[in-house]
Amino acid sequence: MFMLTLSAMIILMITIILIVLLNMTSKKTIMDREKSSPFECGFDPKSSSRLPFSMHFFLIAIIFLIFDVEITLLFPLIMTMKYNSMAIYATVMITFILILLLGLLHEWKQGALNWTN
Repeated sequence: MFMLTLSAMIILMITIILIVLLNMTSKKTIMDREKSSPFECGFDPKSSSRLPFSMHFFLIAIIFLIFDVEITLLFPLIMTMKYNSMAIYATVMITFILILLLGLLHEWKQGALNWTN
């Protein structure tokens, strides 16, 4: 136990020393307004350098990712079907799909799936 604690302390000290050393010797030490602004032939930019972003599209993408990950969680249930009794398998599968459908219904009622807002 003592060796584990000692090893962790040595690793922590080396990490802290490296972080401090690298921050002190880094090239980018001064934040300059001209260097951090977008380059446009030496003139001030005429428009914003950032593109407009649709927050609604971002929310739809997050909802898709959440449901996509939950669908991938269903695949191991198919593989364990031969090891469980059919009653337990059906209960777990129906509960999982019911939770997915309730989440989808909640998002639908909140209007997150309406693209024309």
